[in-house]
Amino acid sequence: MTLHSLNPRAPWVISTHDLGRRPGLMRKTSPSLPAPVDLSVGMIGVPKDADVELELRLEAVMEGVLVTGTAKVPLSGECSRCLDPLTSEIEVGFQELFFYSAEDASEDDSLLHGELLDLEPSFRDAVVLALPLSPVCREDCPGLCPECGVKLADAGADHSHDRVDGRWASLQGLKLENNKDDQEA
Repeated sequence: MTLHSLNPRAPWVISTHDLGRRPGLMRKTSPSLPAPVDLSVGMIGVPKDADVELELRLEAVMEGVLVTGTAKVPLSGECSRCLDPLTSEIEVGFQELFFYSAEDASEDDSLLHGELLDLEPSFRDAVVLALPLSPVCREDCPGLCPECGVKLADAGADHSHDRVDGRWASLQGLKLENNKDDQEA
């Protein structure tokens, strides 16, 4: 809970002026906002400035303003199995109570700054928790060959490598000698 002033022109800062401090008042809004920077985990994330479609419900309650929302978020990254580029979209839900005063809030709670609230931290938390840690281009993606690195989807079913474990290599010579002995007898 930090007390700093908010820029009312920042895209993720929302005014609650029309709600006042009258519990029971509610407003719905559907803004499209640019995605914040550095919204990613590992191999996938939200492209910077991509359009995020929001459905928000702001409700004045006794303690503050309750914001409930969903966001449709575009994603881009690479498949964790075959490393091909991928794009997709996720929908995340979030809810946050923005308290009127610090006396009513605990240290980790969000505060209204006058009539303004900053929705970005709540949105960021919801999206990062929803991002897949191992994104795939398709559920049955076979990945890459561990021997040569070729995409298994392109290599075909007969793709294989004759690899002899170094610990058993000397035994292969014995097998060949035994076969010769059997043929001579």
